[in-house]
Amino acid sequence: MLSPDSAAVVRATLPAVGGALDEITARFYGTMFAEQPGLLDGLFNRGNQANGGQRRALAGSIAAFAQALLADPETRPDALLSRIAHKHAALGVTEDQYTIVHKYLFGAIAEVLGEAVTPQVAAAWDEVYWLMAGALIAQEARLYQEAQVDPRHPWRRWTVVERREETSDVVSFLLRPADEAPVPPARAGQYVSVRVRMPDGIHQVRQYSLSGAPGDRLRRITVKRVASLSDAPEGEVSNHLHRTIGAGDGLTLSAPFGDVVLDDADSPLLLVSAGIGCTPMVGMLEHLAATGATRPVTVLHADRSPADHALLSDTQRLVGLLPAARAEFWYEQNAAAEPGAHRGLMDLEALDLSAGADVYLCGSLPFMRAVRAQLLDSGVPARHIRYEVFGPDLWLAHTEG
Repeated sequence: MLSPDSAAVVRATLPAVGGALDEITARFYGTMFAEQPGLLDGLFNRGNQANGGQRRALAGSIAAFAQALLADPETRPDALLSRIAHKHAALGVTEDQYTIVHKYLFGAIAEVLGEAVTPQVAAAWDEVYWLMAGALIAQEARLYQEAQVDPRHPWRRWTVVERREETSDVVSFLLRPADEAPVPPARAGQYVSVRVRMPDGIHQVRQYSLSGAPGDRLRRITVKRVASLSDAPEGEVSNHLHRTIGAGDGLTLSAPFGDVVLDDADSPLLLVSAGIGCTPMVGMLEHLAATGATRPVTVLHADRSPADHALLSDTQRLVGLLPAARAEFWYEQNAAAEPGAHRGLMDLEALDLSAGADVYLCGSLPFMRAVRAQLLDSGVPARHIRYEVFGPDLWLAHTEG
């Protein structure tokens, strides 16, 4: 609960603080990494630091949390907090790190805003920060307990049983624990973090969806190689995995986390994806098939071409195993190579979609924004639409409600 005095100060200063958040977070990260370089080893994504994505995500989450408190001082934006808590748990974030972040973040606020940061202003925003941090610490403690994970030692070695080339730039790894300890529980739709040591000695972590059923000691992840673009380098972890990892090699994984998970309802299910966003959807389909589910399932996927559609044969096989499932595919190129496929971008106008369906989205942000708008226009309530984003997530604050 945000106190009335602090709420008044935050409301008055939010425009100034919000307008300077990008500069504040840039100063925050620069100073923190200069004085705490160890935080770059396995906790922060160097790619997102370089392109500013992590900075914008932090600014967006702070602003969204403050706005939610002002709208109702006695509530918390649980969807935002849950998403962040799962990401943090998959990285092994610990309670003491919130104190480190607080030190450098509030130092950056004071440097950027100068004399505008009076003791009253500092105290009000300090209250906002610790309300958010306290809620996250509590959620993360619960997640660690449920996953039976010690956050000081969140990593476990797994062995690659099989490497499968899915497309020219996508590969799947079938994994088994390197020890005989119990496998941490998983739910369809969750992801694991993969921690790798890069050639310069720094560890980097990326999250990948479980693309197979989570019910036994074997787990599968499916990784797309991120190519270099004119304004961005290639994905260092995905390319490292593609170039160096094969059957018999070891990988370091976290326990599964993620709050966009398949429920056990009997309502119609709509799985919508594009590109490598198909991976959690195939994991959900495998779970449905393994449990003998009979709920109606519609799978919609868009891709560049059939040859680029990772896990296409798995999707078709699993749809065929489910008694009330169907699939529709859209391809920008060579759609005629896949019988029944549509040409071009995904268009839901001609489809008979149930307004009561539970919808799961995964793909690029532009794709999900466009599809969500189509779903809302077709009568699907916003509360029925769930989505997964990998990387800094700025969409949530703009899509809830």
